[in-house]
Amino acid sequence: MTVGTGEWIRRFHPAPRAAAQLVCLAHAGGAASYFFPVSRALSPAVDVLAVQYPGRQERRREAPFEDAELLADAVAGQLAGLTDRPLALFGHSLGATVAFEVARRLEAVGTTPSALFVSGRTAPSRHRAQWVHLGDDERLLAEIVKMEGTEPAMLQDPELVRMILPALRSDYKAAETYRYRPGPPLRCPVVALTGDADPQVTEGEAGAWREHTTGPFELRVFPGGHFYLNHHAGEVVALIRQRLTAAAGNAPRP
Repeated sequence: MTVGTGEWIRRFHPAPRAAAQLVCLAHAGGAASYFFPVSRALSPAVDVLAVQYPGRQERRREAPFEDAELLADAVAGQLAGLTDRPLALFGHSLGATVAFEVARRLEAVGTTPSALFVSGRTAPSRHRAQWVHLGDDERLLAEIVKMEGTEPAMLQDPELVRMILPALRSDYKAAETYRYRPGPPLRCPVVALTGDADPQVTEGEAGAWREHTTGPFELRVFPGGHFYLNHHAGEVVALIRQRLTAAAGNAPRP
């Protein structure tokens, strides 16, 4: 069962009594459904809210965003009324950048996330020049095959490929054209997660996330590539649960 909160938020396992909320933001080409297993594993201790970007699944007829900051503006607006409980953010790849920008916007209006989990992405201050979004369809599809985040069999279906390409290209453009705007560091704890064989992120680039918060920082390195978390889901979920449970226990009561 899916419980929607407007067009943007999916609650697969509603947990209204949970002490903590976790907002999940997907990678380029990803969708809210990617986080269904995370929601199932964390419920009912954590209320998981998966963000559904425009341009995919039931929102496939909507124009996808091509700018990470504009996407962050939209997501932050959707979260404005969901701050009655401690709220954490988890983003993978493009989602990590969007989660960071959402955290900046929340803190700017007085809401400090209980934690920011950033996975599979270089720190905002460590830019890599990449132009995959300017390549042809074959180049784009070859890239996602290389990242091992999509079942190869799915890409053998021409109709499915036709459906996913516009959002995929827009997501890659959003990720590759993002430029960090210097500003005050976050106040919330930041946990950076990365794979030790990720071609998109070195350990040093992941560790540089520490520059973006005055709060506690933690770097966790897992065996694997860009989608290391598919193979270490249990460990990642356990880490999230432990950090959010501790944060909720330390949060002031209204």
